[in-house]
Amino acid sequence: MTAAAAPAGELPLFPLSTVLFPGGRLDLRIFEPRYLDMVRECARTGTGFGVCLIVRGVESGAPAVPAAVGTLARIEDFSTLPDGLLGIVARGGGRFRTLRTRVRDSGLVVGEVEPLAVDPGLPVPAESGVLATILRRLAEQVGGELGAADDARFDDAAWVAWRLAELLPLEPGERQLLLQVDDPAERLRRLAEWLPRFQRH
Repeated sequence: MTAAAAPAGELPLFPLSTVLFPGGRLDLRIFEPRYLDMVRECARTGTGFGVCLIVRGVESGAPAVPAAVGTLARIEDFSTLPDGLLGIVARGGGRFRTLRTRVRDSGLVVGEVEPLAVDPGLPVPAESGVLATILRRLAEQVGGELGAADDARFDDAAWVAWRLAELLPLEPGERQLLLQVDDPAERLRRLAEWLPRFQRH
């Protein structure tokens, strides 16, 4: 199952120092008023928010400058954390491109966005089969959602690329580059090029 396309129109943005991929899980601690308001609005309307890598600035305080390409996030669960703050679990949906942004009085960045193409159901190319094998081994080690994934997922080029991009120790800029690539097979090729950096000698 592929992530549905992100909606067109205005979307509240949450600039972060991490990249959210389609299908990925995101755990957040919410404490700033602008984001508490955003979460309440999303819960009330059943809509999502956009997660974008920070290009300039930091996560808290003055509004940060977000990368143009981001991922829709939909809230799946709420909790009160041990420190009393609001915790949310969000799931990555479709990718989008931000055309322009504005900042509300609260400091919340809102983007005018357009959806990017949803990944086609492409099998893992033969030359990238080793990446699917590596992901299977990692899935056995980390367990959880990944460990419980259906076998068919490991022959889905987009899903394999996104999950490896989450697990491998890539730089944020490299993850952002993968997010911006439209072709799942090309994402796998990029990962294969970087893989020797992470193999034990």
